[in-house]
Amino acid sequence: MSFRYFILGLLTQRPMAGYDIKRLLQRLDWLIGSPSFGSVYPTLHTLLKDGLVDVSVAHNEERPSRKVYSITLAGQQALQAWLDQPVEPGISLKEFLMRLMLAGNLSHHGLVAYLQQRRSEVAARRPKLEKVARSEENTALGRQLAFDYGLAAAAAELAWLDRTLERLSP
Repeated sequence: MSFRYFILGLLTQRPMAGYDIKRLLQRLDWLIGSPSFGSVYPTLHTLLKDGLVDVSVAHNEERPSRKVYSITLAGQQALQAWLDQPVEPGISLKEFLMRLMLAGNLSHHGLVAYLQQRRSEVAARRPKLEKVARSEENTALGRQLAFDYGLAAAAAELAWLDRTLERLSP
């Protein structure tokens, strides 16, 4: 997933300073990992240069001034064009979750299609993992535990996807 589109998606929720984005990423680290903090400001500067965000200076007597970024119409259009593109098969869980966090920018149909695609991919991977796990039954404990974890995670994700798709069905 392109980090620039994730930042644009965050800015559709509310204008933020670079520091606000960094703090949000820290809070989400357990869920999506944390993109390099060193990439936040260069990405914001590129988005600004490309006309996809605007910046204003928020003055505060008790604190230093802050640059607050907001998405422009061109930024909204670029984000929507990116979201409307087909998703590459086999994206990582982190990329899946980052895009899912931008679901408010997807149409209902787009969101359902995205979740159905993910469900198909997880369902297709699960038997492959089961086969490998069975063929590795005399392997080291750590590998057995890793296979068990992978199978449990796949089962849990499939159950969540099924419940969510049911909830989203008309």
